Amino acid sequence: MDVDNRPRLPSLTGLRFFAALSVFIFHSMLPNSPIPPFHPVNFFADPDLAHDSAVVVGKLGFLGVSFFFILSGFVLTWSWKEGSSGLLFIRRRVVKIFPNHLTLWVICMVLFAAAITPWKAWLPNLFLVHAWFPQNYINAGVNTPSWTLSCEFLFYVLFPFVVPLILKIPAKYLWYGAAVMVLGMGLIELANVYLIPGSAKSELTPIPVLQLWFGYLFPPARLFEFFLGVFVARIVAEGRWIRLPIWACLLGCLAGYLVAMYTPFVVGFFLATAIPLALLIGSAAVSDIEGRSRFLSSRFVVWLGDISFAFYICQGVALFYVRHQMGDVTFSAPIAVLVIFALFVLNILMAWALHSFVESPAMRHLARPKPKRKPAAVSAGASADRGVPQTQIAGD
Repeated sequence: MDVDNRPRLPSLTGLRFFAALSVFIFHSMLPNSPIPPFHPVNFFADPDLAHDSAVVVGKLGFLGVSFFFILSGFVLTWSWKEGSSGLLFIRRRVVKIFPNHLTLWVICMVLFAAAITPWKAWLPNLFLVHAWFPQNYINAGVNTPSWTLSCEFLFYVLFPFVVPLILKIPAKYLWYGAAVMVLGMGLIELANVYLIPGSAKSELTPIPVLQLWFGYLFPPARLFEFFLGVFVARIVAEGRWIRLPIWACLLGCLAGYLVAMYTPFVVGFFLATAIPLALLIGSAAVSDIEGRSRFLSSRFVVWLGDISFAFYICQGVALFYVRHQMGDVTFSAPIAVLVIFALFVLNILMAWALHSFVESPAMRHLARPKPKRKPAAVSAGASADRGVPQTQIAGD
């Protein structure tokens, strides 16, 4: 399928919000906050309910992050044109993530991080290299959710150099390429368990700090998910996708989630759910191509998807900081649910503001070089051409 003729994929934009929502639910049930002194985020006063809720949603954050990484590879490949400028591509991606990141970085520093964060932590965070460091106070510092942007930044830098090679792979071998990416994920976690030395236990997980870092936070370890998305995009574009209904893919995600719950902790990082998530993304794209999508491509759901990046990046303030200010107070189950919903609404409002007043203006004014001024005497056709809007790829 020629890239110029590829349709928009609004269902993938809609799915982005549900991935961000899964991370929010996960964060809202955490037994320990990433903000010192690491008091619980969980709002339930009943200790059994607090424990059970944390266990039930304990893999949702991993699921949502893995979805974003696979989707990034898919979307960027879907919109990539051979011969495109790598520097222009990187510029667009930097403009996509840095204004939001810098805005939340400043807000977090003013509200709480400056008082508790040494320069060795806030400086790497500022330049989005903090996930390369194994120390928790660095990779989880300032605005904790921003660690994923360290990974995305690596993806963006490598993509324009690697994707031309993947585009040369014959279509009949693409499924094998996808399988190799899944195999790579397995090797990462085997290396994590058997080669990474022991260390102190993480405040946020039941495994050592170094295993959490290498198997989950370390940007090179997440490359296989990103490039799995690249292969899925090529398979869909070549018309070689297997026909799977969305409901079957969702059941697959549920099955993968259960596997993640009842297997060693590191399996839940991405290995248990990568295949069903890739199948969901590919099948949702085909559903859009064939015009079968309804709910996920509806205007409201797509709008939620449009603000999903802002929704995700705001959670460090809308949830963690607000919870920190509330102290150790807990509530009965009905009140706790209402409090979580109120923080969800606050997160949505912050995301809308960030998307409307930071992200969108930055993309509109900075993502592409300004066109050079042409002489006054231009043809009518050229004048008309300047008014043609750029098409937008879902999730871009």
